[in-house]
Amino acid sequence: MTRRDFQALSAIRLREARALLKTGNPEGAYYLAGYAVECALKACVAKKTLRHEFPDLERAKASYSHKFAALVMVAGLHEELSKQIQADREFLANWSVVLEWSEVSRYDLDMGRYAAVLVRAISDRSHGVLRWIRQHW
Repeated sequence: MTRRDFQALSAIRLREARALLKTGNPEGAYYLAGYAVECALKACVAKKTLRHEFPDLERAKASYSHKFAALVMVAGLHEELSKQIQADREFLANWSVVLEWSEVSRYDLDMGRYAAVLVRAISDRSHGVLRWIRQHW
């Protein structure tokens, strides 16, 4: 998979999440919205990978994580994230919502009630998580 693949998948997953919300399927919307963030962060990781580089084993393993905080570290964005959090309280609120997501949400029927909040936190045009990630991918 390439950086562009992950960028495209991020947009697709967010579009799918919005469509599921509109059709009354918030559980699936919640699940797919999280993958929009995961794919965007993996695009950032891919950007840091050098052509013909033999990957460090620990970095490679960490890249396959579903945990956003771990992906931020692998992508080398921890300091940038800290700066953004300090500078923008609304972004911090959105980031906090996003950090609650987990890939195991696919088994949790209650998560659908948070779908609209998650989609908003991800896609907010001024303070959204994807807006910030796209600056680094």
